[in-house]
Amino acid sequence: MIPRYSRPEMTAIWESESKFQIWFEIEAHATDALAELGVVPKEAAEAIWAKGKFDVERIDEIEREVKHDVIAFLTNVAENVGEEARFMHQGMTSSDVLDTCLAVQLARASDILLADIDALLAAIKKRAYEHKFTPTIGRSHGIHGEPVTFGLKLAQAYAEFERNRERLVAARKEIATCAISGAVGTFANIDPRVEEHVAAKLGLAVEPVSTQVIPRDRHAQFFATLGVIASSVERLAVEVRHLQRTEVLEAEEYFSPGQKGSSAMPHKRNPILTENLTGLARMVRSYALPAMENVALWHERDISHSSVERMIGPDATITLDFSLARLTGVIEKLLIYPERMQKNLDRMGGLVHSQRVLLALTQAGISREDAYRIVQRNAMKVWESDGQIALLDLLKADPDVSAKLSDAELEERFNLDYHFKHVDTIFARVFGE
Repeated sequence: MIPRYSRPEMTAIWESESKFQIWFEIEAHATDALAELGVVPKEAAEAIWAKGKFDVERIDEIEREVKHDVIAFLTNVAENVGEEARFMHQGMTSSDVLDTCLAVQLARASDILLADIDALLAAIKKRAYEHKFTPTIGRSHGIHGEPVTFGLKLAQAYAEFERNRERLVAARKEIATCAISGAVGTFANIDPRVEEHVAAKLGLAVEPVSTQVIPRDRHAQFFATLGVIASSVERLAVEVRHLQRTEVLEAEEYFSPGQKGSSAMPHKRNPILTENLTGLARMVRSYALPAMENVALWHERDISHSSVERMIGPDATITLDFSLARLTGVIEKLLIYPERMQKNLDRMGGLVHSQRVLLALTQAGISREDAYRIVQRNAMKVWESDGQIALLDLLKADPDVSAKLSDAELEERFNLDYHFKHVDTIFARVFGE
């Protein structure tokens, strides 16, 4: 992943130094367990911990010759440990190290992503309560529908990211498994208790059947979950982008002093952060498909998944980490314009109250079909006038309406607060308060 869309804590998980440190711990913990079982001398296990070191440049140098990364790593560690190093990797295969390491990396990445989601949830909740009863227009098909509050828009986003948090917790649990089972996963040359020991030390569960590699349905589920979370990032980002359009301008990204929006047009204030989030979401989603294609490996194993995971593991987690942090910043600093929201609510001459009139007419004895026709013929006049004619005035002058509803009864149907009587109920459902 390029530095522009990376944050140091997540990037560090995928650096060579971190990877080889995890490899070393896997090998050293496994040797400890083998020593407890009497397979290797305890002195050898102690020596590996005491003298075990590695050098990334030296590993790369060895790999250029042997063309095998795990062998290169073991060779370099042996150069520092000495004679006792021959007891490392007893009964193990490369996948034991690689797959268990990837599980550790993905689990650690998940912990950062969970913290990211928690920060985003906190930001959304704060702004939702701030605008709990700020009236705005709810749109369907991009067209004015009925009044909502801006707080409800954010409450929806909060509930969605709470679901995403639950999904990620489940995905983390599924991915965090350890495989130390040897060639083709039979434990023929290594005791299953070694796997149990390593798993416990690294905070992993034991993989029930590893077939030499951890089954890739686990990884497919993990990366698919990241794709869903990225889609939720995009959903909220697109909402901000639409609200920032000049014709709408109900909210917009913070525009800092000295910031420039366009190289050609000095007046521009563009939603560049949320546009960026839309693009990054496309990338995170794109990593889900190759992860699913990795599920079908040949027989007990092949390495067609390996090159894929070397790319999508870092890229997906680093990109999503950056995206969640960027979205949190957008929400925290989002400029919100209640006056413009009210202006947009009012600009269509009261059309947003048409359903209440329709229902009132049906309750007054008119069939639904006739009531709909009566309200619609008046609403279309308002629509065609671009809101210059008021729906309420037309309805009061319509004899079919006035025969059933008084002016006072009609006016009550245009009460904006009516639409917000259950906001507290929805907030209690979302925030549990």
